[in-house]
Amino acid sequence: MRISTSKSEAMVLDRKKVECLLRVKEEILPQVEEFKYLGVLFTSEGRMEREIDRRIGAASTVMRTLHRSVVVKRELSRKAKLSIYRSIFVPTLTYGHELWVMTERTRSRVQAAEMSFLRRVAGLSLRDRVRSSAIREELGVESLLLRVERSQMGWLGHLVRMPPGRLPGEVFRACPSGRRPPGRPRTRWRDYVSRLAWERLGIPPDELEEVAGEREVWASLLRLLPPRPDPG
Repeated sequence: MRISTSKSEAMVLDRKKVECLLRVKEEILPQVEEFKYLGVLFTSEGRMEREIDRRIGAASTVMRTLHRSVVVKRELSRKAKLSIYRSIFVPTLTYGHELWVMTERTRSRVQAAEMSFLRRVAGLSLRDRVRSSAIREELGVESLLLRVERSQMGWLGHLVRMPPGRLPGEVFRACPSGRRPPGRPRTRWRDYVSRLAWERLGIPPDELEEVAGEREVWASLLRLLPPRPDPG
């Protein structure tokens, strides 16, 4: 393997700051706390919150850029506006979402970004006090959180069915050795998606891999996944 030192950086994945000098030939690679790979931000703490916030910020920038020229422009039909919503806004907001660990905070922020765009398409504001589900129904748009959760559980199915030797499947099934640090353990993606399947599909964690391993059964369950109720 050939490494371009001018394009390479080193990062240690640890809760504490750890110095690790990696030398390639005569050069020491610069150590960083974060880096982008294939458009996704990775941090030394191993958390995804900053990446999710970054995606929400990028989507908000898209909406501000398109606000006058597209979103509220009366000459454009709703169909055209929704086409732009699906082809530009949604991919910007949800890029890499399959591996997000969603909390109530991130769910709320994703939905707020989604509805900020859709309300403008519908010609409404928060003061109109129209429920999000009613706006989506009027526009014929599926809940973005539903799409995210369906994709996450769909990716779980792919991981479960991967044959031995495929790297994503091996990482998913791996059980790291060593002792946990003191304090409350962080929620792993595997734990998160297991809880998601239990809450949304009623599948117990000890049966999850067996059910997800049946491609047709799993696909039919995900097709029937209902949207979450609106808050309040």
